[in-house]
Amino acid sequence: MTGDTTATTVVAKRVDDGTPETAEIRDLVQAAGYELVGEVTQSRTADPALQLGAGKVTELAERVARTDADRVVFDNRLGPYQTFNLGQELPDGTEVVDRFRLILDIFGQRANTRKAQLQVELAELRYELPRAEAKTSLAKRNERPGFMGLGEYDESREQDIKARISRIRDELSNIEKTEQQRRETRRESGFDLVALAGYTNAGKSTLLRRLAADVAVDENDDRHPDLDTTAESQDDLFTTLGTTTRRMELARRDVLLTDTVGFISDLPHWLVESFKSTLESVYQADLVLLVVDASEPLADIQEKLATSHDTLYERNEAPIVTVFNKTDRVEDAALAEKMEALAALAPAPVAVSARDASNLDELRERIDAALPARERERLVLPMTEDTMSVVSWVHDHAHVRTVDYGDQEVVIDFEARPTIVERSHAKASDLVAEA
Repeated sequence: MTGDTTATTVVAKRVDDGTPETAEIRDLVQAAGYELVGEVTQSRTADPALQLGAGKVTELAERVARTDADRVVFDNRLGPYQTFNLGQELPDGTEVVDRFRLILDIFGQRANTRKAQLQVELAELRYELPRAEAKTSLAKRNERPGFMGLGEYDESREQDIKARISRIRDELSNIEKTEQQRRETRRESGFDLVALAGYTNAGKSTLLRRLAADVAVDENDDRHPDLDTTAESQDDLFTTLGTTTRRMELARRDVLLTDTVGFISDLPHWLVESFKSTLESVYQADLVLLVVDASEPLADIQEKLATSHDTLYERNEAPIVTVFNKTDRVEDAALAEKMEALAALAPAPVAVSARDASNLDELRERIDAALPARERERLVLPMTEDTMSVVSWVHDHAHVRTVDYGDQEVVIDFEARPTIVERSHAKASDLVAEA
């Protein structure tokens, strides 16, 4: 798909039992900029060939013809052969995609950085590879498909895809090495790294704007070339695709706060794998703020917390503080009930409203308490030509409590990360040797 905002779409969904819920897929269609003109749902076991039952596919074809829809979006995962078979049953020219292809289209529309663009392309190639393999299989059976959703058969396409996947992995690996070096430089500079994580549309970007200080990018180009002064906040899915980092000022710490792409439930492995480098900023953080939408139904919050924890616990070693956001949309009694029911998944959460900026001071206190402990140090520096540059360095990398200037020495009382304290000792030793 190309992101044509005039495209008309019919949504289809099948569930094994119960009533199919289409709110999320409708939101995804809207997020992609497409016009929704109808939906067809069914409750039954999956048909291996068509996903829906044959009779329901006929109903779907009639709905597409009646609404003159351009495409059908399934909220189910479609295999290559199901895509082919459905294309044969629907009116000519109807495009058939599943929710994961739709998500990729949304990602593609919003990928503004080289890293994000590479990740989207990698995910698209991973999505296309089994379809290219299916085309090869069908071509060998002399079915030479030109069917909707899979495209024309090209004998070399499968190998081209695999080669491109390999090149993208290499480039993303190089980008990640650069970002890892930047993270280490920031820690050495005295910054604590905090990452916002959580399900998409939980309000992470709004929370970032509330917590972050307004600091000009050009003031930090030398140490932090990716710092951003803005973070887009919209009541929409996937407004954040890449990472946005801004400086956050606490009373005793310098903190860099990073917003990341939201988690999505029931994603296939190939899609999660394609975007795993984006999550490195979460895995490598000193603290993770796990943000959830407190206004959602209890069952939805529980499922999304579980999804988030599954993703985080795979590689994350940092402490997690759960933030119940959007408290302005839920009554106090209902919020208390949800927090009690979810205590096992979210122990001692902090309830805030990023939109109203309420209870953010408590959140800042929790962030300060949860970050790695800082050491308090009293450094005695001899008075030399280079002493003031060391004093300035300590101010830049630590929280200075007091500085006492004497005739022969300078005494600095400060708190800092252990690595900064260690480096300050080395600088003090150099001054002593100079003296």
